[in-house]
Amino acid sequence: MSDAYILGIESSCDETAAAVVRSGAHVVSNVVASQIATHQPYGGVVPELASREHLRAIVPVVRAALAEAGQTYSSVDAIAVTQGPGLAGALLVGITYAKALAFALDKPLIAVNHLEGHIHAVLLEEREKGNHDVQFPVLALVVSGGHTHLYLAQLRDDSWTYENIGHTRDDAAGEAFDKVAKLLGLGYPGGPIIDNLAPYGDPKAVKFPSAQIKHLDRRGIQNRDIQSKNSDPAPSVPRFDFSYSGIKTAVLRHVEANGMRAAIEARRKALTLIPKPKLEDYLAHCDQHTLHLIASFQRAIVLDLVSRTLAAAHAHEIATLFVTGGVAANRELRKTFEQQAAKEGLPVFFPSRPLSTDNAAMIAAAAYPKFLSKNYAPLDFSAEAGLVLR
Repeated sequence: MSDAYILGIESSCDETAAAVVRSGAHVVSNVVASQIATHQPYGGVVPELASREHLRAIVPVVRAALAEAGQTYSSVDAIAVTQGPGLAGALLVGITYAKALAFALDKPLIAVNHLEGHIHAVLLEEREKGNHDVQFPVLALVVSGGHTHLYLAQLRDDSWTYENIGHTRDDAAGEAFDKVAKLLGLGYPGGPIIDNLAPYGDPKAVKFPSAQIKHLDRRGIQNRDIQSKNSDPAPSVPRFDFSYSGIKTAVLRHVEANGMRAAIEARRKALTLIPKPKLEDYLAHCDQHTLHLIASFQRAIVLDLVSRTLAAAHAHEIATLFVTGGVAANRELRKTFEQQAAKEGLPVFFPSRPLSTDNAAMIAAAAYPKFLSKNYAPLDFSAEAGLVLR
């Protein structure tokens, strides 16, 4: 089969992205327009502002991706777009534009799950390196600002299938990073700031208990109720869920117990006056106690992610581990996974840092198997903010 060039479009949250990928294995172009400056004053993503910024950026970003790839609207073989999960208004911008292109150009339109895109970011780069022999079963940890999920991934013919065996009950790991950074007056986005500051503190200085998940997941109960009405009861299978609201609350209590409020407010005001703070600016406004708290918080999150994921890998006799999503760019998380997985004799793969965060190359790569099987989307499909990956 000749090479297939797929134009990918991603607008699920606060990055407007477009890319051209050849045959699911080679990134020809990858353009991302970030909205960090827009959302920074609010300490998080404002959905209405995100939608507005996508409207401004979508056309120039797609044009730039095509130009960088040496392609035109008419020369690409298919158009892929994120259907969900994500912010409904943001998703609709990308979907509406992709539909218009597909209709006007008479091109196949492929709807992609954002979470599957993150998984295919790993596969894309492994194929670029010449590694086409991923051993199954695969366990994928998708960990970002909005998601913390564990999926068993299988390849059947040209189609991928996924089984969720764990997810966060409350805050996602990346969300916890952002909220704690905001609490400590460090700004947004919090994950990279904490990652850069953590090496300057003692990760053992503050003790954080691991999350104790005692109650059943209500979503799981509802699913089992539906199954029991239509079929024999499903056998009980272990789940490997996460919870990060507790550690966020523990940081808040530590702040209150140690009288850190005044210093936090002074830090917040000082950093607000600096247009683009650098590492030395953050260090200049963080005392050693704060740095110890940051390092301890990050270490607690990392250990929890690694331990639960490796427990799931052991329980399901996993052959290969993927760690992907925005938080996969965290240096301590990568280092700890590499060390602990090596002890288990388990190969672990990460995307490069540019493909860890939201991008359209992963969407175009995930679309390629669907292109081969002609699994195209009808023009009347719509955004699904809570789209489930199966």
